[in-house]
Amino acid sequence: MPAGWVSTVAVADGAMDCGSLTQIDVTGLSQISPEDPEPEFVDVNGLGEIVVTMQENNEMVILAADGTILNHFPAGAVDLTRIDTKDERGALTFDGEQPGRLREPDGVQWIDNDHFMIANEGDMDGGSRSITVFHKDGTEVFESNSDFETAIIQSGHYPDKRSDAKGAEPEGMEFATIGGTPFAFVLGERSSTVSVYDVTDPANPVFKQILPSGIAPEGAIAIPERNLLAVANEADLIEDGGVRSHVMLFEYQDAPAAYPQLTSAGADELIGWGAISGMVADADGIVWAVNDSFHGFQPSIFKIDTKVNPAQIVDVIRIHRANGDAAQKLDMEGITLDGKGGFYVASEGRLERAIPHAIYHVNKDGLIKTNSGEIVIPPALMSVEKRFGFEGITKVGDTLWMAVQREWKDDPKNHVKLVSYNLETEEWGAVLYPKAEPATGWVGLSEIVAHGDYFYVIERDNQIGSAAVTKKIYRIPAADMVPAALGGELPVVSKEEVRDLIPDLRAQNGYVVDKVEGLAIFEDGTAWASTDNDGVDDSSGETFFWNLGKM
Repeated sequence: MPAGWVSTVAVADGAMDCGSLTQIDVTGLSQISPEDPEPEFVDVNGLGEIVVTMQENNEMVILAADGTILNHFPAGAVDLTRIDTKDERGALTFDGEQPGRLREPDGVQWIDNDHFMIANEGDMDGGSRSITVFHKDGTEVFESNSDFETAIIQSGHYPDKRSDAKGAEPEGMEFATIGGTPFAFVLGERSSTVSVYDVTDPANPVFKQILPSGIAPEGAIAIPERNLLAVANEADLIEDGGVRSHVMLFEYQDAPAAYPQLTSAGADELIGWGAISGMVADADGIVWAVNDSFHGFQPSIFKIDTKVNPAQIVDVIRIHRANGDAAQKLDMEGITLDGKGGFYVASEGRLERAIPHAIYHVNKDGLIKTNSGEIVIPPALMSVEKRFGFEGITKVGDTLWMAVQREWKDDPKNHVKLVSYNLETEEWGAVLYPKAEPATGWVGLSEIVAHGDYFYVIERDNQIGSAAVTKKIYRIPAADMVPAALGGELPVVSKEEVRDLIPDLRAQNGYVVDKVEGLAIFEDGTAWASTDNDGVDDSSGETFFWNLGKM
């Protein structure tokens, strides 16, 4: 491969003077492959000095405006701690270490005429998942270590499928003074985030907030005179009917941050989370929520305090069996209280992956009791099952009710079962729910909650952005919920629209996300809804968690 170089070109009257193009040789500088320099990013300070990252060479170069090499030095290494290094797809475990991890910086921005920040994405042998501030004389003045990822983890944006690679991958970067404060904006390519730092003191950057960038941010430009930040996102999911490549605009305001709406910051331990599905309300403003099979090696119940803003995950219960190991073969999509301090959870079956359609009784410590803690569906349901099973569970007296997401083999078109199970008599039954005809893709149920004289369900399509049509809450009179025996004709319940959720999903001015999956209603009728971020896999990673007011 030919050696890379740095070029400069003069600008006159607002246009580049191509005749002034110069090529600056940067071979022979780095300790790693000095014969093959690979310059990555540049930035220019107020003195006209150019800082250059050479990523694969793990080298920093400082050039004068005339191309003279003023300084160069290795970007160095980091002894990383408290990181997830295993791609077991399903467990967020931040107990790993990577001693001597080369930084291999990508993006770089001057903070002032003497200091610059680098984003340590990594490429060949490194990637320290961090940001670093250097003085131009080569002195390291700040290193974030794992703190850069910690803020991402707490906001639910950690990309677990990248754990054995380079994690969140800090890549691009922008610097601007907005509202009198110097800010560094660091793009997390794999976490789909922008981390915002106040760099008033270059030796002590202060983390301010996480922005949901869109999917796979690559570049950013600040427009300080308009208090704006623009972020370009390269992911194009057209083949899967997903989001196209897009640009997001963020405005700096004298107001509380609009995002995140749910965080684990402030908990006694570092709690990673994502793929939130079913929810249930408890006393004192507490909501309990489960994760789905994306984190299947770490099935969890999260305790959420809704009395603070943003809502806070304050604790987590890990679901396990009698041997102490994490429970397997679960895809938890619903949760309800058992009235005795424990829970019932609904697991959406997928038989080709050996995941049964089942209900599990979980105690307050997360234990599923052997045999007695598992309720499998009866033959009358098993004979007509399909992949899209229980999505949501609620309890009325001694009866559990589960919403089946999509039609099973014996269901009329655009009708799905609401299945009942009596805990005392062990009898099963069902009614039919009439759902919308899909405009595109499919429409199904994602949640069921009993409250007062009604049962509330989330009915949604699987569409995103402008293609989304159905993201709604309906209610069913409790009087209609009289189950008939399985295998025979089932009564069809009536429904009434309560709320269209699409305006809520557009309220932050991003695109409409797909999976509205959680609904919790407190005793006074106050309801909260949430979305599933798919574990930040082909997803923006955003989790909407918001107060709907009284039902």
